[in-house]
Amino acid sequence: MSVDDEALKPLRERIDSIDRQLLTLLNARAQCALDVGEIKQGQPMSEAPIFYRPEREAQILTRLMADNPGPLSDADIAGLFKEVISCCLNLEQPLTIAYFGPEGTYTEAAAVKQFGHFANTTPMASIDEVFREVESQAVHYGVVPVENSTEGMVNHTLDCFLSTRLRICAEVELPIHHAFMQASNEDEAPQITEIVSHAQSLAQCRGWLDQHYPGVPRVAVASNAEAAKQALARPGVAAVAGEMAAERYNLHILSTRIEDNPDNKTRFLVIGKQVVGPSGNDKTSILVSVKNEPGALLRVLEPFQRFDISLSRIETRPARSGDWSYVFFIDFDGHQSQSNAQLVIDAISDVALEVRTLGSYPKAVVPA
Repeated sequence: MSVDDEALKPLRERIDSIDRQLLTLLNARAQCALDVGEIKQGQPMSEAPIFYRPEREAQILTRLMADNPGPLSDADIAGLFKEVISCCLNLEQPLTIAYFGPEGTYTEAAAVKQFGHFANTTPMASIDEVFREVESQAVHYGVVPVENSTEGMVNHTLDCFLSTRLRICAEVELPIHHAFMQASNEDEAPQITEIVSHAQSLAQCRGWLDQHYPGVPRVAVASNAEAAKQALARPGVAAVAGEMAAERYNLHILSTRIEDNPDNKTRFLVIGKQVVGPSGNDKTSILVSVKNEPGALLRVLEPFQRFDISLSRIETRPARSGDWSYVFFIDFDGHQSQSNAQLVIDAISDVALEVRTLGSYPKAVVPA
């Protein structure tokens, strides 16, 4: 035995011992999850029991990150325990999640980030279809994009809330890191003659592409996943997409994080039918319909100042009534069950045509 092996032997033995302890503890946690599932299934209820509790999950992850002594980062701890929670929840009730596809997109990555790899994720061709699948109870939850830090709001998602009674159950923040990829290994790769990606991704990587591939034609396609498929099928074509697309379509990544803005991120919403309880660090989204008349917006916003509630987002969309009225989508800090939040909602109801709570839900917990 070498000197190095002799020095490493006690550490390896300690790792083996820790692994055995982890194995015991993970199975003990899984058994607790099974016991929870049995209790929920045995309760006499008019409605089906709820197994996915985003507020409880947020509390667990927040506590673990606060107690984390290192050397693992908070993001590592959150990611590891997300998978543990996902595995245990799968024992209680296997979840099916619809997301705005196709496979290999950032929305799929957001769905996996929120629900873990043990959930069954299903791509949908449109945001409307995600809403329909959840409404019909063909799936348990849906994941749709709602906001990008550089491109702004996803209006199609907002408009879908005008004609549904689905609720927002959680939010997910995902950093948008683009990679440059093609089918062959770098040593065998043919000369790149075309670069394909979604138009927004091409725009977000313009500086890097200008520097490294000046003069190479760039072609916008329907999605980054479609770009990955074309790179796989056509020699000489490279794609700009997320690393998940490279994994899905077996592409070789030539460069990572090629976006011009390294802080670019997208916010996604988890939609479902359940009312989510308070986690202690929540956000509430409401839909407010008003007439197009002077002072309408001021009357809607004044109660937030009066009751000391912070707004985080307000967006305007035309109502579908055709009478020139408008709808405001408003996000504010706090849970709808809190007294000051309810006072705000009541005050707005006195001056608006309609106020509808879209949901109170935990703020994104896992670091973006």
